[in-house]
Amino acid sequence: MGGAAGTTTEALPFDVIDLTPTTIAAYQQPASIDRPSITSSLSAGGQVAVAPGDALKVRIFEPYEGSIFPTIQKPGADFGVQRVLDDGTINIPFVGTVQVAGLSLLQIERRIAQQLSGKAQDPQVIVEFVADRTHTIMISGDIKNPGRVSILEGVRSVVDAINRAGGPAGGPGSGAPNQIEVVVRRQGQVILTAQFSELLAGGDIAVRKGDEIVLRPNSRVFTVLGAVVKSGNVEMTKHNLSLIEALGQVGGLNDLRANKTGVYVFRMADLQTNPAARARVFRLDLLQPVSMFIGQQFGLQARDVVYVTNAPLYEYDKILTSIYRTFSIISVIRSTGTAVSLPAF
Repeated sequence: MGGAAGTTTEALPFDVIDLTPTTIAAYQQPASIDRPSITSSLSAGGQVAVAPGDALKVRIFEPYEGSIFPTIQKPGADFGVQRVLDDGTINIPFVGTVQVAGLSLLQIERRIAQQLSGKAQDPQVIVEFVADRTHTIMISGDIKNPGRVSILEGVRSVVDAINRAGGPAGGPGSGAPNQIEVVVRRQGQVILTAQFSELLAGGDIAVRKGDEIVLRPNSRVFTVLGAVVKSGNVEMTKHNLSLIEALGQVGGLNDLRANKTGVYVFRMADLQTNPAARARVFRLDLLQPVSMFIGQQFGLQARDVVYVTNAPLYEYDKILTSIYRTFSIISVIRSTGTAVSLPAF
């Protein structure tokens, strides 16, 4: 830090930033996402367009006995599954060929009733989806039941689709939602890359037919080194983790060793999204009471390295301890007359 203060910013491969009430505004932890409910891409009442490959179920009733079609109280009105052909048509007995591609179920019912004009008395037509082949999304990766999911089955958003496919592989015990990354592609373009926990927190988006969803493990880890109770790699247990919470996860600072004026966060530059980005070194002086509040606001990111320096007195004590041990060995040698070669220091 002394060297950084004595040289120009351009000469360093990183920026040095002191965390103060003035500078913290740009590095606050992200707030929990709060968005309105997902708006489905489907219109009300399931008004979706039928396409080739879809399977429909058609039933026709007449209100009077003795007609071509039975009344609603009697069986025989079900014409079975009608597969929409490549030319967009279906073939129904007594009705003939019906062009259905591009029409909603309600429009198909009306068209069938029109084609029965003059053949049946006030026919009642009911058309339902049996198997959806076009209004689907593909979900794959670290998911229990990979494959296609129909958006006609109440699937309105990415989270709906993940739940419909059984959730992440391994169930709730397989890892926190914060350790699963979700990628959504639409027409070959990535439109969303986010942690599953972010979607659950309100960052969910509506899905459209043809979307592709991929789940993959993405362990979010930060590293804590130096004068702390327990150093090492730590998984981020929540989306918006603060620096103070991160220190709390490793037991806090070591009271005998830590230099409370030297708490640092090293952050790599994101060169993939910004080639001109520079690495950053953040410094927090915990001897200042206001720093506790600043540390609660500073948002930690995956791959950050938190380093707590040793107190100068501790470093001095390490030197004295080494000298003391050396002279203790020399004293033993003199008292015993044993010749022992000692390293120079």
